[in-house]
Amino acid sequence: MAKDPAFLFYPGDYIGGTMGMTFEEKGAYIELLMMQFMRGHMTEHMIVQVIGQRWDNIKHKFVQDDKGLFFNVRLDEEKIKRSNFTKSRRNNKEGKNKYTKNKDKEEDNKVHMSGHVTSHMENENENVNEDINNTNKIEIQKNSNLMRKPNIPTYDQVYEYFYRNNGTEEMAKSFFNKHEAMGWYFNNSPISNFTNLAQNFINNWNKNKTQTNGTKSRAERHSEGLKYLLKRGEEEYAKVMAINQQNKANE
Repeated sequence: MAKDPAFLFYPGDYIGGTMGMTFEEKGAYIELLMMQFMRGHMTEHMIVQVIGQRWDNIKHKFVQDDKGLFFNVRLDEEKIKRSNFTKSRRNNKEGKNKYTKNKDKEEDNKVHMSGHVTSHMENENENVNEDINNTNKIEIQKNSNLMRKPNIPTYDQVYEYFYRNNGTEEMAKSFFNKHEAMGWYFNNSPISNFTNLAQNFINNWNKNKTQTNGTKSRAERHSEGLKYLLKRGEEEYAKVMAINQQNKANE
């Protein structure tokens, strides 16, 4: 049988699921969905060959199976649903033809019973396909990392990442509180590495800030970092950072 050339696409779900992505990231995401549909689960090498560094920003849209291959869960589910639907329609059609082929030779009451039998078989086919669909859904989840728990960072880890990547304490708090409230799940998937999302968060924050009041200077961010370290009682580390900052200013 020829490969199914299509799958159902839901524009509303796509727009909601890609909100906040750049046009380049959306294009890369669609490209990977098409590659998964045509070639199945993908190695990270295959993915990077196709979309390059943009993979870091959309990696959270995919999970890994038990072989370490990446795939989008929703796309796999839609492929299975469509496959089961087409099989069901084909089986129903063949069953109907089977029971109506010789209807001209049958008596009226036998024809009447044939209709009941065909209807009964259609219902059975639909129930069987629904069971298969549910079973396949469970198998997908077992083979993915959706059953795993998120890797939850501490606030200090989040702040340190933001500070080292030109973020601010305000950004770090906003990011941490947002994902803490969501249980460290993103798009129904556990967050295994928060840094992938954090860099996107910083970029989007700076982009929005620039459009309104402008971003904080490096000196302002450095000052915030020193205050935070002093608050934590890390005076020695704060002194080293202050000396390094002074040396850079004198260069």
